[in-house]
Amino acid sequence: MDEVVGRTWRFTEVAGVPLDDGPERAHPALTFSGDGQVYGTGGVNRLRGTWSFDRDADVTRADGPDADDAPAPSTGTLTFGPMVTTLMAGTPEHMARERAVLDLLAHPVRASVRDGALVLTDGEGRVSRLLPAPAEESV
Repeated sequence: MDEVVGRTWRFTEVAGVPLDDGPERAHPALTFSGDGQVYGTGGVNRLRGTWSFDRDADVTRADGPDADDAPAPSTGTLTFGPMVTTLMAGTPEHMARERAVLDLLAHPVRASVRDGALVLTDGEGRVSRLLPAPAEESV
């Protein structure tokens, strides 16, 4: 998942629920560091933890006419280590959204980068979608 490292990814959908256009500070986001650290916000509180990615073994290269030159798609299992968070309170709506983000990060998820989006699918088949934040917001 080299394409996610060093960038901030903002949730546009969490567990199948699209996020509204509320205040920017209320949007959950994750930044993946190359050293296996992840940090960001659940929408209310700051969070920090670890991440690891196990690429699917049967994926060797992209399909299509230029497949020999294309990188292998990043599809596999993304696992987050224990997350620590600050302990601030927010509106009930924002706290529920943050709980959904933390629940997602508590279990391994299927992950892939498709059409510029980081797509995470939980064990129940619910999709969470993240898009790259503007460059000035990425580390």
